[in-house]
Amino acid sequence: MRSPDASWISHERWNALSEPDKDKFSHICPDFVIELKLETDSLKTLQKKMTEDWIGNGCRLAWLIDAETETAYVYRAEGSQSTAQGFDQTLSGEAVLAGFELDLRELKE
Repeated sequence: MRSPDASWISHERWNALSEPDKDKFSHICPDFVIELKLETDSLKTLQKKMTEDWIGNGCRLAWLIDAETETAYVYRAEGSQSTAQGFDQTLSGEAVLAGFELDLRELKE
């Protein structure tokens, strides 16, 4: 069982769960996740977690944010990946979370 630092599940998928499943830690992979790398975390281990545990189990969009190096890694369901170097950028929720943005400059404060 995995638990990301932040996640989002579409209303459609959430509403398809039974009421008992909604009242506990549900066995459903989120549509979107954010993982934050801590100083003690291994980047390679987290990158593997993003591709195998999240994207590999149906997550549609995943962000791995490394504040120490000011790097954000973006993983997508179709297998593409991108990297945003420097916290002077904004990440987009893309089609998964249309209209959602994270201004990485806010992480510097």
